[in-house]
Amino acid sequence: MSILRAMHAGVSGLTAETAALGVVGDNVANTNTIGFKQSRAVFEDVLGAAVGSRLPGAGVRMARTQQLFSQGALLNTGQATDIALSGDGFLVVDGTVDGVRGKFYTRAGQISMKNDGSLVTAAGLELQGYGVDYPATGLFNTSLGTLKLPNVPIPPKPTTSMRITANLDASAPPPTGAWDPLNPASTSNLATSMTLYDSLGNGHSVDVYFRKNTPGTWDYHVIAKGVEVAGGPATGGAEIAGGTLVFDSTGALQSNTAAGDNTVNFVGAAPGQKLTIDFGTPLSAGGTGLTGITQYGSPSTVASQGQDGYASGALSGVKIDAGGVVNGIYTNGQTIPAGRIAVAKFQSNDGLGRAGHNLWIATSDSGEAALGAIGEGGRAALVSGSLEQSNVDVTQQFVDLISHQRAFQANSKTITTADQMIQELMSIKQ
Repeated sequence: MSILRAMHAGVSGLTAETAALGVVGDNVANTNTIGFKQSRAVFEDVLGAAVGSRLPGAGVRMARTQQLFSQGALLNTGQATDIALSGDGFLVVDGTVDGVRGKFYTRAGQISMKNDGSLVTAAGLELQGYGVDYPATGLFNTSLGTLKLPNVPIPPKPTTSMRITANLDASAPPPTGAWDPLNPASTSNLATSMTLYDSLGNGHSVDVYFRKNTPGTWDYHVIAKGVEVAGGPATGGAEIAGGTLVFDSTGALQSNTAAGDNTVNFVGAAPGQKLTIDFGTPLSAGGTGLTGITQYGSPSTVASQGQDGYASGALSGVKIDAGGVVNGIYTNGQTIPAGRIAVAKFQSNDGLGRAGHNLWIATSDSGEAALGAIGEGGRAALVSGSLEQSNVDVTQQFVDLISHQRAFQANSKTITTADQMIQELMSIKQ
């Protein structure tokens, strides 16, 4: 009977609009949920007879809920371990969720560090990525694993190389007296200081003196405290390295010749610590002679200097760069990579299954996760110190609320009208 069919169609409309209202409610409730992706209700009509029939339909039903993976706005938090993805892809996490153990995927980058050094989400799931073979090769591993920073002090690195960039005044006169290690300031033209480290991580302050001998020829002497050098004098300094610098007529470094093997034995540390002093590549070694130390007719001055050693250091912080590399920051000033964050990409984001807790799981509809590094193969870029906000448009949700409410009212009118028509038919008999 057509009147009853109309009534059932109205009921189907009420059921579908009620279900759709639940989708809108879920969206509105998660307006402030980090990394949340809004959903929409997908309706489809219901046939009232066989396929191809010309009879009226039997109403509507909500076929499914479809998630929309559009980009959410990025919120700057200033928290070093907060990360946001801009583009396609998901962070990979591992752990147990509601009794299910495995890999999950998320856009919520609220990351923190546990006391064992591992990086975890707010739910305690471990962030996955590619570890680094440090200090052996410094290369990233190819296998996926939990990103973890070492929570034990890193060992010290003894100084093996010193670097000095400076200009030595070509017009400076040679000192009047011969070089005197007991009175270096009066028998040199320029001096600078830096700290070297031994195998135990102990720092040793050394002075580097430059002395002009003849036009275009200078000597350099590296002096440490005598009491800190094995066999050194009880007072005064001990020369641990030295050599001769020769410049050409344009002020370029022609050659750098070491006076000895430049080896030092600091007291209590491993013996035979070899030092290399980098003054730039001289002309004799195929360089320009202008990349380090020069001799121009301007005042002698040191522009920059450094060395490659450091003391032992404890982990003091975490820094995540734009390439997804997780770096440990240590109290000795060193920044050491611990790994690179992995990003999962799917053939169909729409096919992912919701797992709650801001998580998704892979399904047969989504396909298997294709893992890679930040920015590779169309994967998302990473913004550290930020979070991706929900992509829910509250204004649109309110419009949808009104639309579903009016549709619900209209379907209820279909039912009441059909009921009135049935009552009219029943009154005919009377």
